Amino acid sequence: MAGLKVYFAGSIRGGRADAAIYKRIIEYIQKTDTVLTEHVGDLSLSKHEGSKPVMFSGTDNTKKRDVLIYEQDTNWLRDCDLVIAECTTPSLGVGYELAFAEKLGKPVHIFYNRKRTALSAMLTGDKYFNIHPYKAEEEIYPVIDSILQR
Repeated sequence: MAGLKVYFAGSIRGGRADAAIYKRIIEYIQKTDTVLTEHVGDLSLSKHEGSKPVMFSGTDNTKKRDVLIYEQDTNWLRDCDLVIAECTTPSLGVGYELAFAEKLGKPVHIFYNRKRTALSAMLTGDKYFNIHPYKAEEEIYPVIDSILQR
C-alpha cells in the first residue's frame, strides 16, 4: 500500500519533549509514504509557536491563527488514509485529533512509551484505537512497517 497519506499527531502546545522522536518517526514513514503533518517533527517549533501572532496584525491575531490551524488540521484528517500518533507527552490537541479521526472512521495507531507515561483510559478503553506501547524506540519501526504494509 505505498503512497499512503499519513496524519502524524504529536504534542506541540502540550510540550515538545518528544519532538526528536516525532522527527525520526516522520522521516521513517516518509521513506515510502506521505506525512501530511511533517511540521510536527520540526525541532525548531516551540510549544508556544501556535500562540505567536505571525500572519495577521491587530488584537485578534492568535484567534485567527488558531482558526487556520484548526481548518488545516481537520482538512488533513479528512484527506488522510490513517493516523499515527505518538502520545507519550499528553496533549489536548492530539486527543481531539484522535477523536476526530475516529468520528471520520480513519484507522488510528497510537504509540506511547510505557516507561514514561500512563496513557489515558479514554484511549486505552476505546476499542477503536490500535494501541502500541513500547519501552524502546526501536520497537516502533517494525510496527510501523506492519501498519504501512511494507
